[in-house]
Amino acid sequence: MKSDLINTDPLIALKQFTDARIAIGRVGDSIPIKESLEFKLAHAHARDAVYSVLDFELLNKRLAEFNLPILSLHSKAFSRHNYLKRPDYGRQLNDKSINELKDYNNESDITIIIADGLSATAINENASELLSALIPMLISANFTIGPLCLVEQGRVAIGDEVGYYLKAKYSIVLIGERPGLSAADSLGAYLTYCPKPGLTDESRNCVSNIRLQGLNYKLAAEKIFYLVTESFKLKLSGIVIKDNNGLINQ
Repeated sequence: MKSDLINTDPLIALKQFTDARIAIGRVGDSIPIKESLEFKLAHAHARDAVYSVLDFELLNKRLAEFNLPILSLHSKAFSRHNYLKRPDYGRQLNDKSINELKDYNNESDITIIIADGLSATAINENASELLSALIPMLISANFTIGPLCLVEQGRVAIGDEVGYYLKAKYSIVLIGERPGLSAADSLGAYLTYCPKPGLTDESRNCVSNIRLQGLNYKLAAEKIFYLVTESFKLKLSGIVIKDNNGLINQ
């Protein structure tokens, strides 16, 4: 089919501002073959991300640069299939991990949990770079940081148990977000003051879409640091804390 038969979308100029699937054009009543193939490729990348695994060798090497203890933990989900079928298992530590944390003599201001979530790819590609920007900020503000906890088959709420057993005042969970058709490597940060089992999402703050093509590491670290300092001032976290530092306009 000749290219002049492909009708372009009037929103084509907006494509420079987003990776979302807009202004894809059409051929008659259908979409161009190129766009159809790109959609299938994006869907394949999203599925691959869901089944990706943490690169422990790479992560341990990069995380060692922060001179903090590193703990390897696991949720109650014993496999990826079990994790996807039983979301509640991904929110709880297995007995071995709980015992390890109970035996760990630690009290700190902040503990950082790094969990695979629904995209270990996001962790492998973004977690250490974000921490390189964030950890110096926290240390310069005299926050004490507990061990870095790598969690397999984890969901957001698992940070509540980790923080509770480590007696931390605050937890930062870095987790691979649900992959979409325009981003399979998006990292989220979930922040909770006084973490403990049983908390729900309104008790947390979230900074999402952390990746090279989304919210860059420097701005993400600044947003997280702002929310951390506000939490410690107010002694709480969640929906009552607003992001008023103007970073969105920078």
